[in-house]
Amino acid sequence: MITLVWAREPLPAGPSVFLAGPTPRAGTVPSWRPATVDALAAAWAGRQPLTVLTPESRGGIRAKHYDDQFEWETTARETATAILFWIPRDLATLPGFTTNVEFGHDVRTGRAVLGCPPNCPNPERNRYLIHLAHRYGVPVRDTLADTVAAALAVVEQHIIH
Repeated sequence: MITLVWAREPLPAGPSVFLAGPTPRAGTVPSWRPATVDALAAAWAGRQPLTVLTPESRGGIRAKHYDDQFEWETTARETATAILFWIPRDLATLPGFTTNVEFGHDVRTGRAVLGCPPNCPNPERNRYLIHLAHRYGVPVRDTLADTVAAALAVVEQHIIH
């Protein structure tokens, strides 16, 4: 069982996965997060519910103040059991510039997982992140299913310890 927590909602205790990566800014660009939530729900076999933290807003209602969104996302990433980065890089629609900074901030936490699909429009723009991930032992995957599995392995490892 999973519980989905949207941006700026209270953060519950217990095992959690933060969904880091580019967020669509236009209604015509689909989000990658619903498929990820579905994959996490299908794969999670833990005894306790898994909380999935999404920086997208419930009902598409964005934060009135940038600081509110920033604080929630930063705290959610800091408290998440695993941080799943999925970066289907498209410089026109999903550039992920903020994601680059977040990954650089989280790469040394021991809780990050990096997913970079090779068939996205601009996979060459993920090369540095992949190199950085390898440098610090962050799992790198190229499919959403494998990235979800790696994130859940991080959750399981942290629950055991």
